[in-house]
Amino acid sequence: MSIKQGGFAVGNLNLQKYFLPKNLKRDLPASLVVFLVALPLCLGIALASGAPLFAGVLTGIIGGVVVGSLSGSQLSVAGPAAGLTVIVLNAITSLGAYETFLLALVLAGIFQILLGILKAGTIANYFPSAVIEGMLAAIGIILIMKQFPHAVGYDADFEGDEGFNQADEHNSFSGVLGALSKINYGAVIISIVSLALMIYWPKFKKMAMVPAPLLVVLAGIALSLAFKNTGLALLDKQFVHIPVVNSSTEFFALFKTADFSSIGNKQVWITAFTIAVVASLETLLSLEAVDKIDPIKRISPTNRELVAQGIGNITSGLLGGLPMTAVIVRSSANVNSGARTKTSAVVHGLLLLISLLFIPVLINLIPLSCLAAILLMTGYKLARIALFKHMWHQGLSQFIPFVVTIAAVVLTDLLIGVGIGMLVGIFYILRTNLRNPYFYQITKNGDKKVIRIKLAEEVSFLNKAAIQITLTSLPSGTDVIIDGSNSRYIDPDVLEIIHNYKHNAYTKGIVVQLLEMKEKYDVPPLKELMYNPN
Repeated sequence: MSIKQGGFAVGNLNLQKYFLPKNLKRDLPASLVVFLVALPLCLGIALASGAPLFAGVLTGIIGGVVVGSLSGSQLSVAGPAAGLTVIVLNAITSLGAYETFLLALVLAGIFQILLGILKAGTIANYFPSAVIEGMLAAIGIILIMKQFPHAVGYDADFEGDEGFNQADEHNSFSGVLGALSKINYGAVIISIVSLALMIYWPKFKKMAMVPAPLLVVLAGIALSLAFKNTGLALLDKQFVHIPVVNSSTEFFALFKTADFSSIGNKQVWITAFTIAVVASLETLLSLEAVDKIDPIKRISPTNRELVAQGIGNITSGLLGGLPMTAVIVRSSANVNSGARTKTSAVVHGLLLLISLLFIPVLINLIPLSCLAAILLMTGYKLARIALFKHMWHQGLSQFIPFVVTIAAVVLTDLLIGVGIGMLVGIFYILRTNLRNPYFYQITKNGDKKVIRIKLAEEVSFLNKAAIQITLTSLPSGTDVIIDGSNSRYIDPDVLEIIHNYKHNAYTKGIVVQLLEMKEKYDVPPLKELMYNPN
């Protein structure tokens, strides 16, 4: 499949580059990590959404195999989204039947394809870098806070929740405190051993061919079996619970399909549009964040991603799944595990399918505490101290939006938090623009002072106040040169201020000369503004 930046052109799919030995030796271990991370999240999100557990796993499979194959991103991983659980739960309740909700999901997928065709993915180019960095750090902090209860015992909140207020009547802080009163020392031992393996096993170069997460899972199963019938025994709710399928008939009976007879229901269309918008925003945010931590610094085609997600959601709706997005937790685990291509995402989807069909009993032996250790390491890498130091050295205009985004995401949820961070980030962008619409130079021509004002490349309406204040404060009896030779665009309001100033300046003994300034400027195309937002 040929990749056209910003689009989704389809050509010949070059599979060779995805199956090179140098890529496979990184992608296959990474796919195992993503599989282990995704499995409990898929189940938890399905439970919180009021949907069958099978729907969560099915969505993970489709997100991996279908979206992973069609996406232009090499490292993002799609699956059921925690940010949509409330929308899904309310939709299933209000629409009256799960099959009717599935119709809304199919329509949402169609809307996403249309958004991709209309190139709505370009909105991702306007996310400030400091806000994306803040979102990544916030997700890291949330992972640490949300996984701590599973690492030391048990948490009634669903796996994958990213919101501050939880369904179990706790919040992120009280959930941590509550976990301390429910400590299971067997789970604590498994978590400590798992963390030690994650940290130290990769240091043994000769042994590192066996992925540390696989060793963590095997050690977790072995310890949980050893603790059985002792005071350290784990409770049933402290293990993964994947549906056990005993026959092909039972497996195919789990699938559901959309009820197209409800196509005229207005509420179905409202739900579909809501899912499409929220899922698309989460996807674009995750995609931007993954590109930020990609060690090779590749740029993912956003419009193609919207189309891939749309096809994934249509498939999910037709088979009985849940809405999906590109998910930052799974994607960041993928990056931190060393993945290089989309093979990792596709294989993780296949592993979910294999686990459901062939080894559900074995999968149900995995303690949640050892999977929590894997996510704790992922959280630590996302919220590392070095990132805070780096953002501080970038200056307050970067550090403040970064910190505000972290606090907002941790204390609300992903979309609201990023929205607050965006407002602060935009404030600093506007503040910078207001200060930099021109270059100011003072020279002398004999005894007379000459002030040269060279306008910037883009002079927008936002610069109007700054230019007006500067012009009215120029001293009497000077020569003023306003140079527009570098400008591709000057807003009509700014041009009016300049011409009015020239007309009236003689009253203060000021001589104004305009250099290379047009009477009118055409608005630059959107794609040019995208790469030159000032």
